[in-house]
Amino acid sequence: MAMDGSNAEELAIGCFVSIKTTLSDEFQGQVITFDRPSNIVVIQEGSKGGSRRNIRLLKANYIKELSYLGQAEDPLDVKNCYLDLNSLRAREELAIRQAEADSERIGVGVTSQAQNIFDALSKTLPVRWDKTVIVVMNAVRVSSPYTPESVSGGTPAANERVKKVLELERKRLQTRGSGQ
Repeated sequence: MAMDGSNAEELAIGCFVSIKTTLSDEFQGQVITFDRPSNIVVIQEGSKGGSRRNIRLLKANYIKELSYLGQAEDPLDVKNCYLDLNSLRAREELAIRQAEADSERIGVGVTSQAQNIFDALSKTLPVRWDKTVIVVMNAVRVSSPYTPESVSGGTPAANERVKKVLELERKRLQTRGSGQ
C-alpha cells in the first residue's frame, strides 16, 4: 500500500504502528508527525521508557504494509521528552572542529589539479595550504605549477623526498586522468 494523502489519517500523531517498507525493512514505532507536503512520516522506535530512542524519517510512499497497534500519549509532550544536551553539545563541537579541519584542506584560488596533488601528497606526508602554496612537513614549499622543479626550502633530504613523491603522484594522476 503506497501512502498518499488518502491514507494520512492512519498516521495520526501518537499512534503505534508496525511498518513494512517496499525494501522489506520491518519495524515498529510511534508516529511523531506526518508532513503532508513532503509525504514524510517521522517515527520514534525503541522502548517506551528510557532515554535512548531511534528516530526514522520515511517517505510514506515507501510503506508497503502498515498495521495500527494502538494509541499512546502525545510523543512530543515536553514532560516526557529527554535530550542529553551535554552529549548534543559535544557532538556539535566535534562536528564543527572536523568541518574546520576539512575546510583547511581545501585550497582557495587553486586549480583542481593543484587540489588533487595536495590530496595525493596528504596521504603520505603532512601538508597544509599557505595561500596557493603547498607546504609539506612545515618546511618544503611546492608552488604553482606544482612540478618537481617548483619545490623549494627544507633540508636537501626532505626536498628530494617531496620531489620524488610529487613526481610519482603527478604520474599517477596523469594515468588516472587519461584512463577515464
